[in-house]
Amino acid sequence: MKILVVDDERLLVKGIRFNLENEGYEVAVAYEGRTAVELAKQQSFDLIILDLMMPEVDGLQACMQIREFSNVPIIMLTARSEDADKLMGFECGADDYVTKPFNILELKARIRAMLRRAAAPSQQERASLLTVGELSLDTEQRVAIRDGETIELTAKEYDLIELLMKNPRRVYSRESLMNLVWGYSYAGDYRTVDVHIRRLREKLEKEPAEPVNIMTKWGVGYYFKG
Repeated sequence: MKILVVDDERLLVKGIRFNLENEGYEVAVAYEGRTAVELAKQQSFDLIILDLMMPEVDGLQACMQIREFSNVPIIMLTARSEDADKLMGFECGADDYVTKPFNILELKARIRAMLRRAAAPSQQERASLLTVGELSLDTEQRVAIRDGETIELTAKEYDLIELLMKNPRRVYSRESLMNLVWGYSYAGDYRTVDVHIRRLREKLEKEPAEPVNIMTKWGVGYYFKG
């Protein structure tokens, strides 16, 4: 597994690299966003750890640029813990968010969980198509298919819509979606789920403002109508 670590704090990068290489990962590093984007274009990474606050091209800009050509899982690192900053990171395409200072054991656990989810479909012997209503998911390629068109999703977008489609008409609260999709209890702003639901509607619904599949149960949560 190959991981790209991007942060302008060289000592922190050195520590993360040391710990990840001890776990058996191959690690590449960059110290600013522009280099990170170029490396992501030139090489294939299984996961990117990306700092938010960097000179010139910051983490948000780098994340958006990477999302233009790749759906590689991205964990955002930052010293800023405000919910607004976390939501901005998710808006730009990040899959997870870790606030500095952090416990390296927690970071490694997040990495393992994300890589495990991303790798699981490739272990299947053949493609499996999940179809509910007019929408399908290729669970091997982790993409959505609508009207014959393949639609690329980020790691968390895919995990979220797969859960909803596998359990049509079952209503999930935002808290339960955080626990089931992100894999941990999130003591913060559950608007993270709202951001991902909105992004899914923009990608998968013909009329995002009037969805027919990804529905809201007001005061309760979300469900897939099918």
